[in-house]
Amino acid sequence: MHPTLLHFGNFVVPTFGVLAAIGLISALILSQRTARLVHLDPNRLWDAGLFTLLFAFILSRLLLVVTNLHTFLSYPLLLLAVPSLTPLGILLTLIATAIYLRLRNLPILDTLDAWAPCATLVWAVLALGHLAEGSDPGMITSVPWAIPSSTGLSRLHPIALYAAAIAFALTFLLLRQLRHRAHPGDTIALALATAGIAQFLLSFLRQPALYGTPFSEIVDPIQWAAITMVIAAGLILITQRREPRRRIIEAGSFARTNDSQ
Repeated sequence: MHPTLLHFGNFVVPTFGVLAAIGLISALILSQRTARLVHLDPNRLWDAGLFTLLFAFILSRLLLVVTNLHTFLSYPLLLLAVPSLTPLGILLTLIATAIYLRLRNLPILDTLDAWAPCATLVWAVLALGHLAEGSDPGMITSVPWAIPSSTGLSRLHPIALYAAAIAFALTFLLLRQLRHRAHPGDTIALALATAGIAQFLLSFLRQPALYGTPFSEIVDPIQWAAITMVIAAGLILITQRREPRRRIIEAGSFARTNDSQ
C-alpha cells in the first residue's frame, strides 16, 4: 500500500488526493466528447460540471466545519483535509445541480447521459486511490490474488481492485451505449442500475461498515445506496417511456379534433 505519494517534512501529498484530482480532470475532459454524442454544447456542459464539483467541494467543507466547529477551531487545516462527502452533501449537491441545469436550459436527462461515463471513470480512479491507501478492506480470503491486511496477519479480497475493474469496464460500455441510445435517460439508467448491482454484490465481499444506519443490521449502508441507485434507474426508465406515449395520445386527439371540424 502507498497512501502517501510525496512526504517532505510537514508537507504530505496523499496518493488518494492526487488520483482524485486526476479522475475529476479526466472526467471533465471526457465530458467534452460525451457532450457531442448527446448534441449538447461542450462548453456549457464543462461549466455545469465545474459548478457541480465546486459546489460539492465547498458544501462538503462547510458541513464539515459546522458539524465539527470545536475541532476546526483547534486544527483547521487537519480537519479540512478529511474527506467529507456525506449523504446530506450529495443530496444538496444534486438539488443545486438540478436548479443550475434548469436555469441554464440544459436538458437534465441528456446531461445525465453525458455525465454517466464520466462518473464511472471517476469511480474507477477513486477505487485505485482506495487500493493505494488500503481504505476499502475486503473479507478474509484464500484466493491467489488476495492482498495482505494492514496488520499482515491475514489476506483480504482486493475490493478496490474489483471496483476499479468494474468501473473501467462500465465506462467503456456506457460510451458504446451512448452512441446508440434510443431515448434520453437510457445511459444514466444503465449506469445507475449496473453500478448499483455491482456495489450491492461487492458489499458481500467487503468488511461491514463501522457506522450504523436505520436497519443496518439487515442492510449495509452501501447496500442501501445500491438499492436507491437501482430504484432511481427504474424511475428514469418509467418516466422517459411514458413521455413519448403521452405525446402520441395528444397528437391523436389533436388530429381527431381537426377532422371533426
